[in-house]
Amino acid sequence: MWTSILPLVVIVMSVGSASIGWYQPEQVHLSYTGHPATMTVTWTTFSWTPSVVEFSPLPGPPSFNLTAFGSANLFVDGGPKHRKMFIHRVTLENLDPGQRYVYHCGSSLGWSPQFYFRALQVGSSWGPRLAVYGDMGNDNAQSLSRLQKETQMDMYDAILHVGDFAYDMDEDDAQVGDEFMRQIESVAAYVPYMTCPGNHEEAYNFSNYRNRFSMPGNTEGLWYSWDLGPAHIISFSTEVYFYLKYGLELVAEQYHWLQKDLQEATSRAQRSERPWIITMAHRPMYCTNFDNDDCVKRDSTVLQTRTGLPGGQFALEDLFYKYGVDLEIWAHEHSYERMWPVYNCTVSRLHIYITVTTGNTLQSVLQWEQGCRERLDPFFPLHREWSAVRIEDYGYTRVHIANRTHIHIQQVSDDRDGEIVDEIWLIKNKR
Repeated sequence: MWTSILPLVVIVMSVGSASIGWYQPEQVHLSYTGHPATMTVTWTTFSWTPSVVEFSPLPGPPSFNLTAFGSANLFVDGGPKHRKMFIHRVTLENLDPGQRYVYHCGSSLGWSPQFYFRALQVGSSWGPRLAVYGDMGNDNAQSLSRLQKETQMDMYDAILHVGDFAYDMDEDDAQVGDEFMRQIESVAAYVPYMTCPGNHEEAYNFSNYRNRFSMPGNTEGLWYSWDLGPAHIISFSTEVYFYLKYGLELVAEQYHWLQKDLQEATSRAQRSERPWIITMAHRPMYCTNFDNDDCVKRDSTVLQTRTGLPGGQFALEDLFYKYGVDLEIWAHEHSYERMWPVYNCTVSRLHIYITVTTGNTLQSVLQWEQGCRERLDPFFPLHREWSAVRIEDYGYTRVHIANRTHIHIQQVSDDRDGEIVDEIWLIKNKR
């Protein structure tokens, strides 16, 4: 009797194990395509499967009466084991603005849990709510539980993660990257998770970053832009200045793309419709941290992003000043710091951030730390006149682009149980 049952038990368990281990979707996350009434769902399997999303509007029980199809790309990690995975991408189209949807992804071989999201509003007459942070690792992701709760309470329309993921995504043959993507699923499967590359993504020519995320444009997320309510948001890479082994042409290509994008964003009609221009990139042009890093080195490569490569080529500060960038978001330094309007290391009294036709860090410049194994960075003891607020603890930032004239910024301290430790309004009276 036992002999006849045992083979059956072994067969059933083996089939179940293979199904879970290879075909089951995981690492689910959303991103915005930049086109109205759309959303992209991205996930991973470890064997090829069809790429399907079934979804339906809320409220009401899930009927999954809507179906969208996509494709799966094979990603081979650059580590010694050359681990293989399939990255699935499906774009949902013709969504009703502001409508909540429930969805799952996968195929008949295995479905993900149910998630939900709210389709973004269209046009510029609404006020997007953002959670913003950088430098979040698998270890010591201190603020994540608070972000999980607030995201699932529908407090945010999108999240901006300003570089440095997992620490590092390529470690242990990219298994650290797998664990990070599973970890952020609890926020990224509910709202668009918009990113830019940091220095910790550099391995194998940024391949884990470029393959795992699905950002707008055709540069695999190294740089792109998108419109959100009354703002035009530009994500770019500071890292192209640091890793010139991948070619000076990347610096030139990004610079000329930025120039063209800013020209279009500041045309009379576009600036009237979306007066706010916001940039996000990883390494700050200005900071006062004392950690033997870029902040205290006058000849640092960070300076080249500001003043250009030798000969002044591809300088970003003058470019952002010329086109009136309003707000710049940075990360990299493990702290929170807000700057006064600053240009060429001097506080500007001609363009004050509450009136705004400013450029580069001629606006409030923010950088912050969500939590990682490298811990916090101390500040340089000497005060810089362009540094307005310095806070050395873990947290994240809420940015509410309230309308065409007002942005509300709050810094949330996780160390202080969610206390608001810095708060400002940016007020624009000139476009």
